[in-house]
Amino acid sequence: MIDTPDSLSDQAYELVERMIVTGELAPGSVFSEGQLSQQVGIGRTPLREALQRLSGDRLVVAMPRRGIVVTEINVSEYLSLLETRMVLDRLIAEQAARRASPDERRELRELSIAIVKASLHENSDAFMKYDKAFDLILAKASRNPYACQAVSPLHAHCRRFWSVHQHHGSLFKSAERHAALMTGVANGDVIGAGEASDELLNYLISFTRTALDLD
Repeated sequence: MIDTPDSLSDQAYELVERMIVTGELAPGSVFSEGQLSQQVGIGRTPLREALQRLSGDRLVVAMPRRGIVVTEINVSEYLSLLETRMVLDRLIAEQAARRASPDERRELRELSIAIVKASLHENSDAFMKYDKAFDLILAKASRNPYACQAVSPLHAHCRRFWSVHQHHGSLFKSAERHAALMTGVANGDVIGAGEASDELLNYLISFTRTALDLD
């Protein structure tokens, strides 16, 4: 089950983040609050609050006399981001394996099947939806809001990078590693979940280096 945002500000945040992640708002694009408010059909006050959060996530930056700019993908910063994500993701995965409720474990098993099925059909949109749902369930199951708050914007940057460069990767290989992590958490296998988390991040690092021709 995917949680839905409660407030207009949360809705605006989810919507604009999705537009950035999918490339609808491409890196380097410039827009005003007024333009975006009309485009998404959400008032300027909740939109402004959402943009402040996205600025904190380093997905947008406000430029005086220019408007709001979607940040570019910085190669060296992105590799550092993955190093940081590896540490946080392992912590969250291990804690989720210990603390997940029966319902959360069931949802993870269902998602592990769904994400692999989406990859076999080359359905990138469904894959991204299940990936986001997985992040939300794992965050809740870990019962560690501090780690989850720290890692959430890193996941958004990774989804954006994948959207731009996915032709360099394998949807199925990524789905396999996601599914292994979901299964480890669902089974309460703390060691296995931690190892699966590292395996997923190692794949993302390898994918990144290939996409950026760094090997």
